[in-house]
Amino acid sequence: MQSEQRKKQIQAILSEREFVSLEALAREIGASPSTIRRDLIDLENTGLLQRTHGGARTVARETQDEFAFRNRLQRFEKEKAAIGQAAATLVETQQCVICDTGTTVYEAARRLESKMPQILTNSLPVANLYASSAGVELIVSGGVLYPRLGALVGPVAEKFFGQFNANLAIMGGDGVTADGIYNSHTLLIDIQRKMMDAAERVIFCLDSGKVGRRSVSRLCDLDRVDLLITDRKASPEILDSLRQRGLEVETV
Repeated sequence: MQSEQRKKQIQAILSEREFVSLEALAREIGASPSTIRRDLIDLENTGLLQRTHGGARTVARETQDEFAFRNRLQRFEKEKAAIGQAAATLVETQQCVICDTGTTVYEAARRLESKMPQILTNSLPVANLYASSAGVELIVSGGVLYPRLGALVGPVAEKFFGQFNANLAIMGGDGVTADGIYNSHTLLIDIQRKMMDAAERVIFCLDSGKVGRRSVSRLCDLDRVDLLITDRKASPEILDSLRQRGLEVETV
């Protein structure tokens, strides 16, 4: 059976059931579990289902905000995936990791399950990744929902991150220059600072479109950042200026 035929069968099965195990799909379709697993990955990448521990489940029809998040995820898609992979490799098994909001951080978060981490987050997309995972201890902040970003904000969220000590914070933003890191979402600034205070090591994941760009609010100086991960399309001159300020930069 061809891949597209299998995928149509998987979608048909999931349209009748909310969740199906990998073994059940393999048995019903007549393919190996490894083949079905690859099909599930492809279908998840197109937003047609969500993989879970041991199988897959249907996803609800996208809201306008979910659609906006997916659109942002598709900008610099390959670069964000590479940056996310590089960040995920820095996480050691069973470490406590803070995951910020944003699409590049999401790409890092979705690669962490094998590390069996404890994840602290105010991001609903990140929380949804591991809502059914037995291998990830997920702790979600409270707060007021900021729908456009799928983020929890406000004093409750700020207080939440002040209670923890994490090994690593994987962060996003809207710009970086020699003067510091910037974010256009002012409601996130105070929460991000709490995240940084709670982590032993702070990593910012920014695609090349944000390198050399300023935004509405300056989040922090470069000396608050342990590592910047970006892609190879970033301006070498700007990256050199960041390194001259003492910032460690990794390009992927």
